[in-house]
Amino acid sequence: MENTTLNIKVYGIVQGVGFRPFVSRIADKHHILGSVCNKGPYVEILAQGSKNHLDAFQHDLEDNPPERSAILKINIDPAPAKPQYTNFRIIASAKEQGDIFVSPDIAICDKCKTELFDEHNRRYLHPFINCTACGPRLTILDSMPYDRERTSMGEFPMCPACHEEYIHAETRRYDAQPVCCNDCGPEVYMVGSGERGAKAIMKTRGIIAGGGIVAIKGIGGFHLCCDATNEQATARLRSLKHRPAKPFAVMVRDISTAKRECLIESRHQLDILDGHQKPIILLQRKSDSKLCSSVAPGNPKIGILLPYAPIQLLIFTYPDAVAMPDCLVMTSGNPSGAPICHNDTEAIAALSGMCDGILSHNRKIRIRADDSVMDFFEHAPYMIRRSRGYAPLPVMLSDQFTGQVLAVGGELKNTFCIGKNNLFYQSPYIGDMSDLRTVQVQRESILRLETLLETKPSIIACDLHPRYNTTRTAQEFGLPVLPVQHHYAHIVSCMAENNYAKPVIGIAFDGTGYGTDGTIWGGEFLKADYYGFTRLGSIKPFKQAGGDISSVEGWRIAVAMLYALYGDKARTAEVVQNLQLCDKPNLHGQFFMADKNVNCITSTSAGRLFDAVSAILGICMHSTFEGEASMYLEFAAEAYAKTTKKSEPSLTTAIEEPLTNLPTISDSYFLLPTDLLVGHLVHRRLQGEAAGLLAYDFHRLLASQIAAGCEKARRQTGLNTAALSGGVFQNQLLLKLCTQKLRQAGFSILLHSLIPPNDGGIALGQSVAAMQQLNKV
Repeated sequence: MENTTLNIKVYGIVQGVGFRPFVSRIADKHHILGSVCNKGPYVEILAQGSKNHLDAFQHDLEDNPPERSAILKINIDPAPAKPQYTNFRIIASAKEQGDIFVSPDIAICDKCKTELFDEHNRRYLHPFINCTACGPRLTILDSMPYDRERTSMGEFPMCPACHEEYIHAETRRYDAQPVCCNDCGPEVYMVGSGERGAKAIMKTRGIIAGGGIVAIKGIGGFHLCCDATNEQATARLRSLKHRPAKPFAVMVRDISTAKRECLIESRHQLDILDGHQKPIILLQRKSDSKLCSSVAPGNPKIGILLPYAPIQLLIFTYPDAVAMPDCLVMTSGNPSGAPICHNDTEAIAALSGMCDGILSHNRKIRIRADDSVMDFFEHAPYMIRRSRGYAPLPVMLSDQFTGQVLAVGGELKNTFCIGKNNLFYQSPYIGDMSDLRTVQVQRESILRLETLLETKPSIIACDLHPRYNTTRTAQEFGLPVLPVQHHYAHIVSCMAENNYAKPVIGIAFDGTGYGTDGTIWGGEFLKADYYGFTRLGSIKPFKQAGGDISSVEGWRIAVAMLYALYGDKARTAEVVQNLQLCDKPNLHGQFFMADKNVNCITSTSAGRLFDAVSAILGICMHSTFEGEASMYLEFAAEAYAKTTKKSEPSLTTAIEEPLTNLPTISDSYFLLPTDLLVGHLVHRRLQGEAAGLLAYDFHRLLASQIAAGCEKARRQTGLNTAALSGGVFQNQLLLKLCTQKLRQAGFSILLHSLIPPNDGGIALGQSVAAMQQLNKV
């Protein structure tokens, strides 16, 4: 039978995942001759054989690819006339233009884990063990195609034994670019004290087991690590890091430890927790957990992750006499507000005062990648921070866009996004841009990712706020700048994640966003599509008195709302005193600012509304991190619902109806009467009702108002699809109540999943809006 030659192009995550060795193996299996080559945007296969053999080869290619790969499309065409091949081989990578897919870093696989602790294996206890199926990818990459000389592993020549594995198809390390061993790979060491290799690991374990703190360099940066069952050690880390309440992540030795400490509610949670991405997953803490209270004060959930790098496994398990705890605090190695440290110079400068030792290594990190953080909603992933393991996997849209754009993202929880035709690559987590160190890291990361993706943007998208550091960064490129309104970007990000381009009713609830009218927005109803938006309504505007400090002192928002509600100083002072919101001097200061309109701004921020209610109910007066007061308000409501064993405690229609009657003020623009909702809660609180009950009723009544707002928007627009986005929708109780009520009202709902609803997701929305502008006909 005459042989046929096919040209097969495979697009997707097919670099850094053992794809070419896989192709070589199935070619040998099915008697296929030819070659496979990494072209950068795709893998090209020239496959020569009989029709039956080619069919079987194509079946394996499509249906049994490497576990870590992700095939997006395969193009198969007859090849031009070729000579008769005599074998099948992997040939040198060749660069071509086109769409590029960069693999995120991959957690250590089970086979490498077994070898790591096999005394008879030559990689026994090697802190950098990896294979074609696991190891660093994005964080060591200089440029594409993905080959060793274009990574930071290029500095470590392979020893003869590693090279043999690298060139032979029957091994697990065939064409594995970071392959190394104890003889030729990178080395761990203690910064400043001289211990290297095994001695450095043993010293680290001794410090942690003894109640100390160590900074440990991993795949994407440094962690600060201590015993999560040691209250004194954890409290000391909080003090040194100036982080009084924000939860710490906990790395546990293995899955059995995770099950002992937390409730794993589904197989899906378990698969992701122990999968090849290994994010931090927020899990319900068990009542008999051994974790100390300082890990996550007052929080019913714990951020749990499993070891994903070999060095982390060795910290837990090593052949020495140290009795290590099986739960370790593993929090980002950075000062508050600064980016994660990624080299010795940064670690010495920023972390020396926070720890008792620094365990580093000499494999350079090219791009920082903090740990991803994930919650679950309705049994599906609900991303809080998208970074290691997920970035920079692109979002692919069906729209036939052409062009290249850059979106610099938001000021908080910053990520940026590069759009290239219909692919949108969101970066790993960068941080809060109020810190100039973070601004510099963002600049460096943008240049590196542009290089990897071979892009030259022609337009830069940024937030509408004129004084954000991200806005200044956008202007520095010398390209056309497109300011994108903050809440519109939230809604477009949700639409894009769901590949939905038709108009929607967008509900964007978050802390702060600069509005087109110069006021602060944050509780918005928008009619939106990729072309633009119309503001349909919002929560009732209020005066945010006190400047920036009011965003962390919820009692100030509460006082301002009460003063506006009562319109009388004496009555306001009486209520403020009964609720113990503040003392008289501070109250008089708030009155002065409100009366003179000094240091005040009009706001519709839903985040600040939550802060005010949290203060009114005596739950949290002052936030030490973004969203703290709102978070504890949610916890109080959920705790009440659990104790009453009711999903929805009853409220009379007489109470609920006035609070969901939405006034229209002009041009069909409506308001949620959130001022009346606050007044209702204050009245009941002064009558002595429990804070937990009122916290729950606040969520329920606000969800009813949101549903009423959507119904009003539907009557105005004829739209029946609602998109929910913004950091307030990290609140699972509000999200659940809203989705229930909207579904009952017949709405189709778009929710986030792998793109965060918070500001970590708005770069995607900015970039899609910019791409639509670029493609405007």
